[in-house]
Amino acid sequence: MGQSNKKSSKFQPYFKRFEHLFVGLLICFCVLLLAITGVAVYNKLKIDHQQSRLQPFYNTAGLPGSGPLGQVVRSEPLGISVPNGSGYRILYRTQRADNSLTYASGMVFIPNNSTAGVPRPVVAWAHGTVGMGDQCAPSRLANPIANIDWVGQMLARGWVVTATDYAGLGTPGTEAYLVGSSEAHDVLNSVRALKYLPAAQAGNSFAVWGHSQGGNSSLFTASQAAAYAPELKLVGTVASAPAAELVPLLQQTYGTTLDWVIGPEAMLSWPASFPGLSVASVTTKAGQDNYKRLANQCILWATLGGIVRNKLNQQFFSTNVADVPGWRAVASSQSAPVLSPSQPLLVAESLTDQVVLPDTTALYIQQACRAGSNLSSLWLNDVGHIQLSNVIAPEVISWINDRFAGRPNLSTCNQPLPIPPASAT
Repeated sequence: MGQSNKKSSKFQPYFKRFEHLFVGLLICFCVLLLAITGVAVYNKLKIDHQQSRLQPFYNTAGLPGSGPLGQVVRSEPLGISVPNGSGYRILYRTQRADNSLTYASGMVFIPNNSTAGVPRPVVAWAHGTVGMGDQCAPSRLANPIANIDWVGQMLARGWVVTATDYAGLGTPGTEAYLVGSSEAHDVLNSVRALKYLPAAQAGNSFAVWGHSQGGNSSLFTASQAAAYAPELKLVGTVASAPAAELVPLLQQTYGTTLDWVIGPEAMLSWPASFPGLSVASVTTKAGQDNYKRLANQCILWATLGGIVRNKLNQQFFSTNVADVPGWRAVASSQSAPVLSPSQPLLVAESLTDQVVLPDTTALYIQQACRAGSNLSSLWLNDVGHIQLSNVIAPEVISWINDRFAGRPNLSTCNQPLPIPPASAT
């Protein structure tokens, strides 16, 4: 017994040190947790304050229900430094797919030079999925050019850049997510809006570039431009990682993280535009209970949440919407149209894209080439979906410059596809 007490007392200092170390680590962890929580709360308060300050600009209550399409009813400086030019936030009149009038917000970037001459050429940008909450609208971000850092390069060439948020994103109403005609109207009316900004000195010639969701938008824009906005002259269309073939894309991504990211937005948007679709018929209880809230999360948090839910084997869809007749019909109707041979088109994609799967882009290219489209393709490797547009910006700018100069597009339709295309059925 005495020997045991002796051993215990021998190790007592070590126990004390371990205890002190444990307490110290616990205190450090608590401090770190409080600091992280404090930063998160501070950032949320900062964002909430910013959105509250901006809200009056986006309020459409009391604005005229009728008037010219593209008319700018409100504009103000973005309040940030823009390379080779200046940026403005705008609110302009546009039109939904059913031709009812509404308002969209967006941005306009005007060069501080006349390198391309006057009237200036125009590039219309159609952004990808960002989330449907008003706070997710590009023009409402603290740094609205963070994801389009190529804008300065276009301004250096003397081009005006216009970038719609899409109606209902940032402004009242529901964004018509992946509803081609609505998004095309928003893009085309953002070009018309430049006529109400004399400082832009914008001409009628324009090119359109869209990425992901916006790639779908850019293709719908090109297909409708001549009929919807005959006063404008579209010289070329760029679609990078375009969500062009929605049926095979939905088929292949069923049961993945993307269900929790893209699914809620489609569930909120499509029934609003195509009455008769039942959300309950294709979603799990967890999906049905949460889709409205999740659709309004911005893309980063939506993706992180989707990853966690997928790891926990939580399903958003109860069945593949591509196999449900009503939903499949809508997905098919909102897949991107094939452009005519008179319309120069550049389609860019990464072979390692895990969002818009590259074999679906290959399918669109195959079908467009078979129909005689004047299509040039650009394939990359080891580039992520989000990074693709910034990586290819130099090639896109050069391609658009050739279109403004009237040079012929060099079709690549005679070249083999780098991967087998997805099945059309």
